[in-house]
Amino acid sequence: MEAITNFSVRIVQRYLPSAFVLAVILTAITFLLGIAIAGQSPMAMVSYWGDGFSKLFTFGMQMVLVLLTGYVLAMTPIVKNALNTLAKQASTPKQALALTILVSFVCYYLNWGFGMVAGAILARAMGRSVKIHFPLIVAAAYGGELVRGPSSSIPLVIATPGNFMEKSIGIIPVSQTLYSGWNIALTIGLLVLLIAFFMLQKQPKDIVLLEDKEDDRIETKEFKGKMCFSDWIEHSRLPTLFLGLLAASYLIAKILNGSFSINLNSMILIFLSLGLMLHKNSVSYLNATESAVKAGRGIIVQFPLYAGIAGMMTKAGLVTIFSNAMISVATVKTFPLLTFLCAGIVNFFIPSGGGQWAIQGPIMMQAAYELGADPAQTIMAFTWGDGWTNQIQPFWALPLLGVAGLSARDIMGYLVIWLGISGVAIATTFMLIM
Repeated sequence: MEAITNFSVRIVQRYLPSAFVLAVILTAITFLLGIAIAGQSPMAMVSYWGDGFSKLFTFGMQMVLVLLTGYVLAMTPIVKNALNTLAKQASTPKQALALTILVSFVCYYLNWGFGMVAGAILARAMGRSVKIHFPLIVAAAYGGELVRGPSSSIPLVIATPGNFMEKSIGIIPVSQTLYSGWNIALTIGLLVLLIAFFMLQKQPKDIVLLEDKEDDRIETKEFKGKMCFSDWIEHSRLPTLFLGLLAASYLIAKILNGSFSINLNSMILIFLSLGLMLHKNSVSYLNATESAVKAGRGIIVQFPLYAGIAGMMTKAGLVTIFSNAMISVATVKTFPLLTFLCAGIVNFFIPSGGGQWAIQGPIMMQAAYELGADPAQTIMAFTWGDGWTNQIQPFWALPLLGVAGLSARDIMGYLVIWLGISGVAIATTFMLIM
């Protein structure tokens, strides 16, 4: 295993381009596939790309704000001290890996956006506390991102009355999907496998340590000299405290009236509220924000590129062509496995679970009905496939990489092997439950 992982790390570091260049390459591949396979004209593909380019603007802004507000919260003295205290519970690299995986996996299970930020900042804290190969622990923190928990959009949509597929398949409760016995067992099994895989890794000879930059020690210098009103208000706690309490009051009101739910928007407000209240003043808050914006530059640039890819994939009919090709060779026993693989491959080009389900979902569920396959298993096969290839899709790792200060090639060598291990575990589960 060590030899295989080391080989994977070397290959990835040598040949994997930057996340931005990879997005451009995927754009070119999709463009050519649309012409060669779907029979579209070059100008039609250009039109599909342009129409899709702006589709993820809202989602992209949400991701930027999740990273920014989470990063700024992590820069507050109280959170840094708490993380450092937690990190000090690990005295060896293996203990650091196990603790990081466990905490980040639980956070991912609750909400993938929360797990992304929590995993990255905990990895940084471990990097300060323990002498460990930093790319290894960041990869370990990202490995749990494939878990499908209560915030998984696809099974939640299917369980909601009035969803767009209710007339064709009815309502399928989460007790048959997310909280089925086999799915809970699979989730626990993946956690055990993830810890075991990274515990088996040995640190390389050329160990890369965390670069503890000034960004990790953002402090507000005491103002010297006579203050005018503008100086006083900027260094006062009142503006940030007021805004933080305003956001907190809104969240508390939502909880009390029963309308609160954990999603990207509520997470942003939670992080924003806590960050504002825990920073000393607006100067400290904005200093932390400046560093966070630098960390989020990859998201800002690349999200529109993937939206353009998704536009070409859907409007050119590539998703339908690929899905039908997979279905044509399926049997009732192999259908969940092929659904898992199909969702995983398409996810590499359309990194949006809800958007991918809206396109592929009706095709896969109609095929499940015709073959006599279990609808709940089909839904979860699709859901797991959608998360599985996130492990080697730099798009989803951008928030974590931004906080950690690494590039995709630093961690993908480990994640390629984990992709194979987790894929075998998930595929075996679907074969056994049939």
